[in-house]
Amino acid sequence: MQAIDLRTPHIHLDSSVSLAMRRVLYALVPALIVQTWLFSWGVLINVLFAGLAAVAFEALMLRLRSRPVGSYLADGSVVLTGVLLAMALPPLSPWWMTLIGVGFAVVFGKHLYGGLGYNPFNPAMLGYVLLLICFPLEMTSWVAPRMLLEMNIGVTDALSAIFLGTIHGGTGIDAVTMATPLDSLKVQLGLARTVQEILEKPTFGILGGRGWEFVDLALLGGGLWLIWKRVIGWHIPVAMLGALALVAMIFNLVDPGRYATPLFHVFSGAAMLGAFFIATDPVSACTTPRGRLVFGAGVGILTYIIRTWGGYPDGVAFSVLLMNMAAPTIDYYTQPRVYGHGDKAP
Repeated sequence: MQAIDLRTPHIHLDSSVSLAMRRVLYALVPALIVQTWLFSWGVLINVLFAGLAAVAFEALMLRLRSRPVGSYLADGSVVLTGVLLAMALPPLSPWWMTLIGVGFAVVFGKHLYGGLGYNPFNPAMLGYVLLLICFPLEMTSWVAPRMLLEMNIGVTDALSAIFLGTIHGGTGIDAVTMATPLDSLKVQLGLARTVQEILEKPTFGILGGRGWEFVDLALLGGGLWLIWKRVIGWHIPVAMLGALALVAMIFNLVDPGRYATPLFHVFSGAAMLGAFFIATDPVSACTTPRGRLVFGAGVGILTYIIRTWGGYPDGVAFSVLLMNMAAPTIDYYTQPRVYGHGDKAP
């Protein structure tokens, strides 16, 4: 018989995996609403489809591994993986592409490493990078924000685009898509135009890409709420956004016609989503306070390098995965000093 220690005091923790996952999902709701309003119902349809697909893949893998299905599904972690991946995809992505990304994220990114708590890489970003490498054209063709479109993409149009590949009775999806602001900036810079000339286009707004800046503001609000609720720490978001802004400021001061402003980099692409919702993954990121600062700064610097000189317009997903590889080593060298055991970690 197992003895139960009834001596006081007892510590009751107001936290659990399922509660943390629910709070992260709640924090994504404002951005999801804004993203759906600006970029069509395809965003919400993709999120629902990806969430259901993620649950199906998780149940299948748990069954194959002879693990209890109900209790593992109840923690909500796989739903969050599906939602994060879907929010990073173009709104009218074909269903089979979303299915491939989610399947790879859950099967290869999570369960082949042992499941939740054992995955060295962020599963959602593994799925995203697979799709980016395999389908680069589809992954960079985003729906234009509603203020730049003459037609309204309704629920029926979005469903037809995602599951049939056409909208408005045969209209190609190309008619409503455009390059992302980061992609447009990179291409136009290659044509010897200055940043100032490029940012005058209607594709760009006050802070970043038109439409994208409002989504990023909603993500910022959700991320700050997560810090306030202590679901995530402040170290990684501050270090990532700070490093990204600092490097961007240095190059912008050197040559403002060639390098965009720090504000543009912070409010464009997946910077906000990465800083608050992806790089902060408690399993694949660093765990020590100093390690989190190094980890976040590494993600921010690598993001700027890939965006500016790399082959992809955005670099958050690659940066997170590269820093995931370095996380164990960073943790080893940034362990806090044990009282009475010298100044350096063993």
